[in-house]
Amino acid sequence: MDTIVSTPEETASDLEEDIKVIRNPSNSRNNECFTSRSTSTSDIHQLEEKMRRKLQFFFMNPIEKWRAKRKFPYKFVVQVIKIVLVTLQLCLFAHNRYNHVNYTWDNRISFSHLFLLGWDSTREINAYPPGAGPLAVYKLDEFYNTLDFAYNGYTNISNAIGPYSYDNEDNNMTDPVFCQYNYKKGIIYGYNESYEFNSEIVRSCINFSNNEGQLFTSKQYLNDTGLDINFAALVRAELMFSLKTINLRAAGPITPPDCYRFDIAIIFDNEDHDGQMSLTLEAEPYKLACKGDQAYITDNQIDQILRSILNIFVIIICSASLMLCSRAIYRAQLLRELTNQFFIKTYDRPLSLDGSLEFLNMWYIMIIVNDILIIMGSAIKEQIERNQYTNDQWNVCSLFLGTGNLLVWFGVLRYLGFFKTYNVVILTLKKAAPKIFRFSFCALLLYAGFMFCGWLILGPYHMKFRSLATTSECLFSLINGDDMFATFSIMSKKSPMLWWFSRIYLYSFISLYIYVVLSLFISVIMDAYDTIKQYYKEGFPKSDLQQFIGEASVNEVSSGLYRSQSSTSLNAFMNSLFCCNVYRSAYSKIGIGNSTFNLL
Repeated sequence: MDTIVSTPEETASDLEEDIKVIRNPSNSRNNECFTSRSTSTSDIHQLEEKMRRKLQFFFMNPIEKWRAKRKFPYKFVVQVIKIVLVTLQLCLFAHNRYNHVNYTWDNRISFSHLFLLGWDSTREINAYPPGAGPLAVYKLDEFYNTLDFAYNGYTNISNAIGPYSYDNEDNNMTDPVFCQYNYKKGIIYGYNESYEFNSEIVRSCINFSNNEGQLFTSKQYLNDTGLDINFAALVRAELMFSLKTINLRAAGPITPPDCYRFDIAIIFDNEDHDGQMSLTLEAEPYKLACKGDQAYITDNQIDQILRSILNIFVIIICSASLMLCSRAIYRAQLLRELTNQFFIKTYDRPLSLDGSLEFLNMWYIMIIVNDILIIMGSAIKEQIERNQYTNDQWNVCSLFLGTGNLLVWFGVLRYLGFFKTYNVVILTLKKAAPKIFRFSFCALLLYAGFMFCGWLILGPYHMKFRSLATTSECLFSLINGDDMFATFSIMSKKSPMLWWFSRIYLYSFISLYIYVVLSLFISVIMDAYDTIKQYYKEGFPKSDLQQFIGEASVNEVSSGLYRSQSSTSLNAFMNSLFCCNVYRSAYSKIGIGNSTFNLL
């Protein structure tokens, strides 16, 4: 077999010419339909071999393409570089984000001790079940005392251990702002079950100011300013002020301290109007540009430049990966059209659906998605590091970078699939996926029934079933055998009937899902694994495209049969990258007679 398969441009041109010769050996100009009956056996064989070699080369992995055509694996190298850069970027950002979140959380705890009346250290630990009830006020005096405590803590901020300062440049105290949100009208006459109500919410705010040396009393101050609080109509009240601080712990060899402004809000939530007004503190951090000494100003510039260089490199390499994978998908679809027309003209039938799907590479689509996510995350990260951001962008950036990095590492499985040992896992998941989805859908219907039933019946008497979300989380934990005894024991005994129902409900759910559903789920995967092992012994089922392509032997791949004599790999890459029309022409035309049939 001495046919030399060259670059896509040359191969497609050869196919055009051969089809013209096969279709019209006497150079007639009649545009008749192509059929194999009007051709000689040798011409058909030559045409099929060229098409087969073209498809064989297309479906080779990067190692085989290098052996066959000395084609440099650009996409593989780009992916390796991208994994290194995006992982380094993620590690640096995760370290900074952890320091940022940990620092802001610790300051929030400090503010709670300084400004919230009744706060204690037991509320700082997230325990389940919680060790204490919600922090709330229940009496009018408690409401005003809490306001006074917060105001006095703010005025005496110099007594705090933390290096806190007021928001003004001269460190003079600014007045806190008190706002209340009331229903426009809300009067209750409980003795005769009547009321006056208007659901429109009205916001009113005043500044809390006081002369130096005088005792501040919020109740008296509100009365003097004419702002009366109608607790029957009160929806929410807030006391707001700001403080500045500097985080010296963040300083390093080339990283200066961080400067922050905390916008603090003490919130009294009375939306339920159940006699319990919950009390919470929110501290929104904003990073500021520090005005330190000259040495740290220089170090700050060095640190910012290094991080910006890394962000730019990540954006560039992800953009290159995005272009290469988009180009590969585009060329694959052009080749699919060419192959489909070849099957129609040669075998009088189109390419099957399974054969057409062979040209759609889902790995490339996943890579394109993670490239877009990482580019967006890197752009937001650059804004964060230039202090041009709001606090929520930390979370948005981490979402983009984290999800993108997850998909990047998933993409490594594609290259592990080139080895038989690792490919078994991938093929098993691929084989089992349709059955798993169908089985999971049926299991989900049962799960939804248990979830809604438990939420409705057990919700008022069981803390794990008080909302639809917590009910789902509780049931999912039970499937994995987590915290079973606590789920049984927490159920209230106020209603004996529901107590017995909870036992039947929980035993039924646990038995059904652990002993039946999970066992069937595992058996579906094992069945797929056994099928793949059988395929390895007896051969995999092949689509019409795979049957046509066949398999290229190692000797054929390494013999130079696929190598181009007219262009280098670098030239072909540059032409393919910047001369899209050349590749579109090469992949989208078949000559018929003396005419050219356009596929696209």
